[in-house]
Amino acid sequence: MKRIITIVLLSVSILSVDAQVDKLAGPRVGVTMVQAGSLASILRKDVSLFSDDIREEWTGSIGKNGAVMSQYGWQWESRFLDGGDVVGIVEWIALVGGMEKGMFLPSVSSMVGLRTASGFEFAAGPNLSLGGIAMVIGIGKTLKFGKLNVPVNIAYVPSMNKTYHHDAEEEYLWHEGYYDYVYDENGDINWQETTYTDGYDELISSTPAYTVSHPTGARISVMVGFNLGK
Repeated sequence: MKRIITIVLLSVSILSVDAQVDKLAGPRVGVTMVQAGSLASILRKDVSLFSDDIREEWTGSIGKNGAVMSQYGWQWESRFLDGGDVVGIVEWIALVGGMEKGMFLPSVSSMVGLRTASGFEFAAGPNLSLGGIAMVIGIGKTLKFGKLNVPVNIAYVPSMNKTYHHDAEEEYLWHEGYYDYVYDENGDINWQETTYTDGYDELISSTPAYTVSHPTGARISVMVGFNLGK
């Protein structure tokens, strides 16, 4: 939950970024293909996002199949270092994925790159999502229809291993204390010879500390945008 709040706050802060030379902004839509891993398992609902299932060893088909999700969001772009044939670009892209599956999976990317006069571009930078921080690499081409820019991009986020640490666990069974009564010839309790056994905990199971690692799964996104000049 803290990670979701961080991503949302970071997305809102993008609105305050100042333009350096020229600003463009507009919506982004597309699909993301996810390699087998923790994100794909969440999308397939094999494990729950905030449950301990994702921290445990996986059995059966869990973690062995990929998934696809939709993406919707907004892009902010600033251009700088205008050299005529090549310009520098800085992009902020905030997306929400998995809505068609009833999920809210936010991500934010900050990318720096170059765009040629013909519209081809390359950019790279950090990506923040529920899976953690990773690098995103993107290529694409911006198509122009009058004053409307239509960027078409392919982005790649490599997989990384997430390790979960589990502390040692022990389970005990409590045994109540009891009297071992001794009776005399009259049937009365002989308290001098009666003994008492104290209660005690019996160790019935023990699990040593261990770690579990799961790949997040590489992601390939195909995105289309509509950038409107400010």
